[in-house]
Amino acid sequence: MRDKIRIFSGNSNPVLAQKICDSLGVPMGTARVKTFSDGEILIEIGENVRGRDVYVIQSTCAPTNNNLMELLIMTDALKRASAATITAVIPYYGYARQDRKAAPRTPITAKLVADLITTAGVDRVVTVDLHAGQIQGFFNIPVDNLYAVPVILDYLKKRFAGEQIVMVTPDAGGTERARAFAKRLECTLAVIDKRRTGPNVAEVMHLIGDVRDKVAIILDDMIDTAGTLTQAAKALKENGARAIYACATHGVLSGPAIDRINNSDIEEVVLTDTVPLGDKGQNTSKVRVLSVAELLAEAIRRIHEDESVSSLFV
Repeated sequence: MRDKIRIFSGNSNPVLAQKICDSLGVPMGTARVKTFSDGEILIEIGENVRGRDVYVIQSTCAPTNNNLMELLIMTDALKRASAATITAVIPYYGYARQDRKAAPRTPITAKLVADLITTAGVDRVVTVDLHAGQIQGFFNIPVDNLYAVPVILDYLKKRFAGEQIVMVTPDAGGTERARAFAKRLECTLAVIDKRRTGPNVAEVMHLIGDVRDKVAIILDDMIDTAGTLTQAAKALKENGARAIYACATHGVLSGPAIDRINNSDIEEVVLTDTVPLGDKGQNTSKVRVLSVAELLAEAIRRIHEDESVSSLFV
């Protein structure tokens, strides 16, 4: 495996990429990523990849457009260097929220990004917790949409053993995800009826379910500005929750997110490292980060050795 596989990383999440390499026991590939003064990106692959199976680790998180272009340009460089296969490992798939026409004359940018990635020369995509599962169908190449459920569940089982807990979804769209967690944790489920009045603006309406005197755990796939999260926490507190926690796969944490979390009734927010924390996120005691490196490393190993990846979807 060490001889045939090569792993490269852009600038978006080098720490996660190094953890994946350490888990697989392979060195990080040598690549030089340079940005000219006018913003153009130049990538030079510093080693032979002819006939190799190459994996590019790159979250398309902020700065989203730069990281996406890095992925596309690195793919083109590897393709022109005669790599046998190129797999894009995208822990966080940017533009995933633009998966449909939500209003007249709006784009479906998630589909556009899928077309760009495919056209660049990627043979397969591995990602984690897509915001909308149908995005897999936007590609004409294989897509493995892994779930961070095992990583987060393992932590929750240890952290709240013996506690009376309730899983809470902050909107009806996440009910299936929260129900799956509730089933595995053998606890009850609550739903917050949320209505969004604009982009990054949410208004909590009312709570469905019993949270009184229980430890409420809010579950979502991502936390962006934390407006939905903190309003949900306020509603849970008003309805008698004893303690409030939150967990999500992708900690985008843009704008006032960290300040909102610090000023809220939430005791702890559990995230994974699909998106690297900024300085403010690293300096708050309310955020705990779990790693998906082992999960992604196992997926890469199975893909490389032509084994089934389906058991990782649970």
